[in-house]
Amino acid sequence: MSWLSNVVRPKLQQLVGVRREIPEDLWQKCPKCEQMIFHRELEKNLRVCPHCQHHLRLKVKERLAMLFDDGRYELIPLPAVTADPLKFRDLRRYPDRLKEAQAKTGQSEALLVARGTIGGHAVVVAALDFEFLGGSMGIAVGDGLLIAARAAIADRLPLIAIPASGGARMQEGILSLMQMARTTVAVQEVKAAGLPYLVILTDPTTGGVSASFAMLGDIAIAETGAVIGFAGARVIEQTIRESLPDGFQTAEYLYEHGMVDLVVRRHELKATLARVLLLLLKPVLTAEEPPSLALPNAAGAAAARDEASSAPPPTATSAGEAHADER
Repeated sequence: MSWLSNVVRPKLQQLVGVRREIPEDLWQKCPKCEQMIFHRELEKNLRVCPHCQHHLRLKVKERLAMLFDDGRYELIPLPAVTADPLKFRDLRRYPDRLKEAQAKTGQSEALLVARGTIGGHAVVVAALDFEFLGGSMGIAVGDGLLIAARAAIADRLPLIAIPASGGARMQEGILSLMQMARTTVAVQEVKAAGLPYLVILTDPTTGGVSASFAMLGDIAIAETGAVIGFAGARVIEQTIRESLPDGFQTAEYLYEHGMVDLVVRRHELKATLARVLLLLLKPVLTAEEPPSLALPNAAGAAAARDEASSAPPPTATSAGEAHADER
């Protein structure tokens, strides 16, 4: 075998040439229809399958660039927190897991807080990254959401939360569960200040995140096909010993049962957010400010309103004559 591998193979490679290695990430299989999609086509389509419209998970920075006007935003710095408050260790040390996640994502934690404009409206966005330890919520995430809420209050801006999480971070134990209360307080501070709080539910939104700030939005918008719930479907089936209905815990199922307000495709998400912000921030339109969603014949409608406003009001005599004619 050594003669074949050391002598024959090199000579054959010299004759036919060495085949170049093809990167493995050029093509990606859709988890729903199992079609192979070229990576550039998938990125151009915002990671939505062009064959079955399945929404694949989107990286947090790609999502922020998609939502903010011109893809421009400013990251709000977050303070460093204790890396391993409980000295937790399972198969690996918790600090080692954190370093690996930081190297993989280029972020210090699972939450990013950004400031920018969406549809011309200045907002503060707090977004979780599922690639960072499953978007799990620890002390740093709780601190980050509090900072996002207080930045929104200080600048009188709406707060938008974008969860993508498996729940509380087990390596921080009870301290991670305390963040459910802390993030709820952050949301209540925003609402007490009279500012809108919107939530975009993405795949997945589960565990302690769904049981706290993720379900407290004034308006809850879910991406198409997103899995949203507390416990996993298999755990629920084993607990209640019954089969769950089709589509259980999907965005569409929750919409049908009144748990979310809108289910929106990714391509339409930014425009939908802009309309919602317009309605919440400017509920009363002035005469000088036309509505954002005009009627098809907007010019004709405007002319009819001008004509009606310029016509003299009907007198009591003319009104009485008209009533008599009807009789």
